[in-house]
Amino acid sequence: MSTASLARALNFFAPARAVPKTSWSAPTYWTIRPKTFLILISGLFLMGIGGSLSVQSNLGNPPWTVLAQGISKQAGISLGWAFFIVSCLVLLIWFPLKVTPGFGTIANTVFFAASLQLGVTIIPAQENFKLSLLMVLSGISLVGFGTALYISCGLGSGPRDGWMIGLLERTGIRIWKIRFVIECFALTSGYLLGGKIGLGTVLVMLFVGQAIAISFTLLDKFSQTYF
Repeated sequence: MSTASLARALNFFAPARAVPKTSWSAPTYWTIRPKTFLILISGLFLMGIGGSLSVQSNLGNPPWTVLAQGISKQAGISLGWAFFIVSCLVLLIWFPLKVTPGFGTIANTVFFAASLQLGVTIIPAQENFKLSLLMVLSGISLVGFGTALYISCGLGSGPRDGWMIGLLERTGIRIWKIRFVIECFALTSGYLLGGKIGLGTVLVMLFVGQAIAISFTLLDKFSQTYF
């Protein structure tokens, strides 16, 4: 590959610094069109399944799932219900950031937790390291693309991503840096409550922010070309 070709490839996959406007982006947080709704639900489903892949890899949970698992253990409830509670608590942080909730916020709070629990239920836990590693990397990719999909709908961010977007709009700091700091907070809290961490946890923390930013770039280019 020539230097010019490599430069074009790197530019094509360059992480975005902002949320793209697409043909399916809603004009308001409560304008629910069929295509927008379908893409929103698809994104949340991919996020939930991606998160469950990381959980079932047995290499350590994603940071927010570590927190949910810690709450699950302490309260004696299912992982899905624990994640729902975490989402509700994180919504309280929105007030100082002045982030406005929308239909996507509600859908994320409910549907992501349900998809995560579904994935954990039907996907068998793994012990083979290579397969487990593949599951973690696949999970990161699905979470990154799913997050970009549902945020691009313009129906409002989910609780955790609203925190990320609120800080992005007020600081201008790169998405992946903001995401990394937030993930560290969730990880530390979850670990203290008894959540499981490991290699998979580290990989998620290092790469999920980049996966989201790159997915934003791909969605922007895809929507301009095909929609």
